[in-house]
Amino acid sequence: MARIDRQWRRLRRALRERTSAAFVEAYVSSIARRVPVLYLVILFDVVLLDVSFHTAAPPAVQAIGIGLALVAGVRGRTWLPQRIAALSLEDKRRTLARMRTVGGLFGLAFMLWTVALSAYGSVEQRMLVHYVLAVTAFAAIVALAQAPRTALNIALAFSIPAAGVLLAAHDRDAAQLALVQMVLIATMMIAIFTNHREFVRRELTAQRLARRLAQTARESHDNYRRATIDDLTGGLNRRAILQRLRHDLEHATGAYPWLALVDLDGFKHVNDTYGHAAGDAVLRMVAERIGAQAGVLAHGRLGGDEFAILFDGAFDKNEVRATCRRLSTAVSRPIPFNGTQLRVLCSIGVYRLGQTDMHQAETLGTDCSQAEAGACLERADAALYKAKQQGDGSVVVFGQEDEAVHRQRALITRQFHDSVLEERLRLVYQPVIDTRDGRIVALEAFARWSPDGRTWQPPAMFMAMAHATGRMGEVTRIVLTQALQECLPGGNAIALSINLSARDVVRDGIAEALADIAAAAGGSPADLILEVTERALLDDPRRATRQLEALRAQGFRIALDDFGAGWSSLSQLRDLPLDLIKLHGALAQALPGDPGARAVAGMIVALSWQLGLDCTIKGIETAAQAEAARALGITRMQGFFFGTPDSAAAVLAGLKRAVA
Repeated sequence: MARIDRQWRRLRRALRERTSAAFVEAYVSSIARRVPVLYLVILFDVVLLDVSFHTAAPPAVQAIGIGLALVAGVRGRTWLPQRIAALSLEDKRRTLARMRTVGGLFGLAFMLWTVALSAYGSVEQRMLVHYVLAVTAFAAIVALAQAPRTALNIALAFSIPAAGVLLAAHDRDAAQLALVQMVLIATMMIAIFTNHREFVRRELTAQRLARRLAQTARESHDNYRRATIDDLTGGLNRRAILQRLRHDLEHATGAYPWLALVDLDGFKHVNDTYGHAAGDAVLRMVAERIGAQAGVLAHGRLGGDEFAILFDGAFDKNEVRATCRRLSTAVSRPIPFNGTQLRVLCSIGVYRLGQTDMHQAETLGTDCSQAEAGACLERADAALYKAKQQGDGSVVVFGQEDEAVHRQRALITRQFHDSVLEERLRLVYQPVIDTRDGRIVALEAFARWSPDGRTWQPPAMFMAMAHATGRMGEVTRIVLTQALQECLPGGNAIALSINLSARDVVRDGIAEALADIAAAAGGSPADLILEVTERALLDDPRRATRQLEALRAQGFRIALDDFGAGWSSLSQLRDLPLDLIKLHGALAQALPGDPGARAVAGMIVALSWQLGLDCTIKGIETAAQAEAARALGITRMQGFFFGTPDSAAAVLAGLKRAVA
């Protein structure tokens, strides 16, 4: 019994909790299907007894029966399933809570009325009363099997007074009837409590299972969102975009969708100037503006500030270009953030999926027509690259004329990725001249790469492939090692200049690694000039500055290459750990005929002197350019006028060349 009580208390606690709403609904619904039948039985019993005693019992006692019949009718109507279903959850809880008290009181009232009736009847009528009481008690117990406490209250209210009356009659048959009635009621109550214990156990187990299923469903939904949704923008993430691409390539029934890649121009400036919160605000707003465009089937963020969009395949080339231009205009609108207006532009590259006539698997190793989403991304990215070169928020749709170029680039990139760089790289050197005496004061090393040992790729393509394939660090190591072996700068009393990429500048441990290479080749860091571009420093200024300081601490000299290309300000010359600057070739070309260019170059030269920095101008191709530079006080020059890049042997042979 104690165990049943504990389980019953647990069930009642569950009923009081909002989390058990489903159980309350099921519980009250089960009872509502039986209680109206019970009240119908009671109503029939009351009418039967009133009719049987209509001549024997006083009108007042009969009136009580009529009142009980009315109450039974009202209560039965209240418990009709459709009326119970219409109640609110809280009303259902209150109805269940009142049931035990109301049931016990009504049973007691019915019992007292029947006892009062029996006092006015014959032996046969009194026996009818006892049979009616027994039937009503049994009906109540059966009907309230799911509410055993209420059933127990009614059983006690019926059986104890009835047994007392029967025993008080001093009739052997009546006593036996009372005993049988008590045994039957007790047996039924034991069975009901036993069954109810199983009911409670099942319901509690079902509740736990339901909670686990709900938790599993929530976790499954959360896992799905994490696997497919970008938390920052609310769009698809890279994985989901690729899945959508593969699905559309495999199952497209009409025109294939358009794939557009969007890259933000100026986003890094916003991030560095206003902080990551501002950058996040920009990304969210850009995603919102992308989603507002017509014809967008799906969109998401591939990573960083690059987005992917799938446009409706019903668009033709002109329509998708016009839509992307509207998107570019929308993205360029100011974005409010903490009282300021943030602005970015975007470049967009577009490619239609499924253009099988343009794909040649034997060359590319991939085929968009067979759901190769990666190949489609490559072409959209090629269009994006072309758009970024054009600048000003350009939109480029990948076409037939781009395919041959892309196919050739893909082939060469794969060859570069698979090549042994030590065997396919060669270096050429261009001298830096001190025009005061014609001495070669430094040699700048340029790398060349050949896929077959006969044709050599231009530097721009070669470096792009090195970045794309993640081999830039390997290239830097090979170039430095080979340059030291070929030139031995310490033995020739000239400096050797090596270019560092943006990735080199921020790579951890680069200073120690380059110092070890120099020592292994018998050189000294003091004889090496490491050139970095202004743009490379913009990617992560603080980290780049720390790395440059570490390189200088090892003894390397640092040169800022292509200064004046439009990326940095003069104030950076003071903040960066530099030893010399190299003016951009565009300034050299403009010096003879552009007073503005001469003024800019003059300011840079003057500032470099004040900061104790050496100054070199590159890109000198004519005597007029050399003379204009010399007039500004620049003595270190580099360019085709003084010598084209050549092998180490050829350049070292002209160390004593004089300037014409």
